[in-house]
Amino acid sequence: MNHGNVSKEIAKGLLALQARIKAAKIPPSKLDETLNIATWNIREFGKQRRLEASIHYLAEILGQFDLITVVELRDNLEDMARVMQVLGPYWRLIYNDCIADPGGNRERVGFLYDKRAVTFNGFAAEADAPRRKVGEEYQTVQSFWRAPYAASFRAGNFDFVAVGLHVRWGESVTARRDEIQLFADWLEERHSDQFGEDKDLIVFGDFNIPKLDDALFKALTSHGLQIPPALRRLTAGDQVIGGTNLGADARYDQIAHYAKDPARFVRAGGTVDFYGGGKAIKELFPKGMDEDKFTYQMSDHLPLWIQINTDNDAQQLRQIGRAHV
Repeated sequence: MNHGNVSKEIAKGLLALQARIKAAKIPPSKLDETLNIATWNIREFGKQRRLEASIHYLAEILGQFDLITVVELRDNLEDMARVMQVLGPYWRLIYNDCIADPGGNRERVGFLYDKRAVTFNGFAAEADAPRRKVGEEYQTVQSFWRAPYAASFRAGNFDFVAVGLHVRWGESVTARRDEIQLFADWLEERHSDQFGEDKDLIVFGDFNIPKLDDALFKALTSHGLQIPPALRRLTAGDQVIGGTNLGADARYDQIAHYAKDPARFVRAGGTVDFYGGGKAIKELFPKGMDEDKFTYQMSDHLPLWIQINTDNDAQQLRQIGRAHV
């Protein structure tokens, strides 16, 4: 991390933030053995220029992980570039284009990763909603407000496709559920495709799902997508919480998977509570800031993370051994 010669105020804020990160009990990842992955909706990231302090705080949190799906990354990437400068020269970003209409909100999905721990395999694409032929044209019946974005990665000997999405909020829960179902159907089709990029799919993002096992969650998991056990009971370190919003009562953000080996996902997981019920506002910004402004400097979502096992050498050797018995 390259925080450099920061001000006394930012240094104190970083120390307070590091204490909150430590309380989250994120285990260190091990090269070619484990990977720390996360998703974080950083509110309107790039819409308005962040304070210098905020750039350092965001980098400090992001730097705890090896691969992060950043949601609400806006068309202006200047602040992301500032964060990456603090993170250091090993960090890379893959991102899609934005949609300029109000539904698209000029948002991107970005995959931010440390190339020492994970490498980009070369595949990156947006999802297209299903089309049907109408006259001479192929037209969509229903669209994604913001297209899911997928990219392929490798860590250790584990290849996988990461898929990021920010589902609409909208005025209708039914329309939101329909978009989630559209995504689940598309994902199942990709997973079942004989020539798909990979069978290991990890889904990240803000799905605007209030509760696990409600109608929206059931739509997301309708084809067998699984939530890692470590994320069913959500924790921030030793504290059990109800969600990743600052009120800690809504499960908007999710990490889920189709996995050939679900045991990869049985390690630790949880959130980083950088907010502390509002106590962190004064710790990080001692000159004063209300909660709404704080969310535009940090976020109105907590990051969601899990550690996965990327080393399956032993399993592969056992399979080879059994094949030759």
